[in-house]
Amino acid sequence: MTDVTVIDYDCGNLFSVCRAIEMSGRSFELTSDPEKITTADRLILPGVGAFGSARAALDKRGLIAPIHAFVKTGKPFLGICLGMQLLFDSSEEFGAHEGLGLIPGKVAAIPSRRDDGTHRRIPNIGWCPITPPSVNRWQSTVLRDTDPGAYMYFVHSFVGMPDDQGDILAVAQYDGLELCAAVSRDNVIGVQFHPEKSAVEGLALINEFVCSEALVAS
Repeated sequence: MTDVTVIDYDCGNLFSVCRAIEMSGRSFELTSDPEKITTADRLILPGVGAFGSARAALDKRGLIAPIHAFVKTGKPFLGICLGMQLLFDSSEEFGAHEGLGLIPGKVAAIPSRRDDGTHRRIPNIGWCPITPPSVNRWQSTVLRDTDPGAYMYFVHSFVGMPDDQGDILAVAQYDGLELCAAVSRDNVIGVQFHPEKSAVEGLALINEFVCSEALVAS
């Protein structure tokens, strides 16, 4: 039996994600098969590139309904980078695009100007510290063993903006801004950073997602 299913839709950093799963000692399967996605035990949606293209790739393969069917099972679902952004209702990247609607809210551009009018470097590429938005927010989550202030690796120009602040799992500091770095709602988790490229702290998150029984609905 496969421990973790990774959605293959030609828009993800598959090699690094799969290598991180292997380092956790768990088996994985790359697939675009709707039935395998629906019946997975744990599901990962990676993603790099543009929101609209990624959504179109999921549509083309008939994967929207299977993803929703999987989420309804209550089993753990993780979106990484663009995969996290796809969890939202919509995105403003290069036009208006519909998301998966699993996290109420939208994806918008990181402001390119600071309050004083000077330019902010976009995209955000590099290491940023993440912290919980409130005390104890990380308990019983994939970040429960992560130290507040741990540095994670980001590559993005757009950021998720949840309607419900309670869906924010972690925030990151970048050039005077506090950005949503991770979200969670029920069994749906999303991280804007790349845990598979974030050294020990990132690999610990992957390990927690693929191994922890605490994430599995009873």
